[in-house]
Amino acid sequence: MKKTSVLFVCMGNICRSPTAEAVFRQQVVNAGLAEQIHIDSAGTHAYHIGNPPDARSMKAASTRGYAMHMLRARQVTTEDIAAFDFVLAMDEDNLAILRRLAPPEHKDKPQLLMAYAADYGMASVPDPYYGGAQGFEQVLDMIEAASAGLLTELRQRG
Repeated sequence: MKKTSVLFVCMGNICRSPTAEAVFRQQVVNAGLAEQIHIDSAGTHAYHIGNPPDARSMKAASTRGYAMHMLRARQVTTEDIAAFDFVLAMDEDNLAILRRLAPPEHKDKPQLLMAYAADYGMASVPDPYYGGAQGFEQVLDMIEAASAGLLTELRQRG
């Protein structure tokens, strides 16, 4: 498999995108592909730069065996969009921001993560920030499904 890079993006980089980073990283490690796939996450807004993921996200993730404590929020850059092979947004709003931010030759690179879990029936991963614990569990379910689909896609591409 050729070296590939994947960037997950949400609004603040404290709930959905670091969850996606942690889940996908674990799936990649379990598949023995950690040397071939570079994984990162970022936010479209600068609200939480330098902060760890939301405690509720970390708690939900840890119950499923995912480590997020070492992650810190950062803001996505134009350079990120150019540099990463896959730029995957959690929802339509962040996808629109990424496409506006993208250099002209990379306008089509940002996509929705849930495109890799089309059978799931939802195009966007909902933001769990203002809800209860069940929202974080739903986010994990969706991201696990999409991550598995993404990993399958990357393996097929070789």
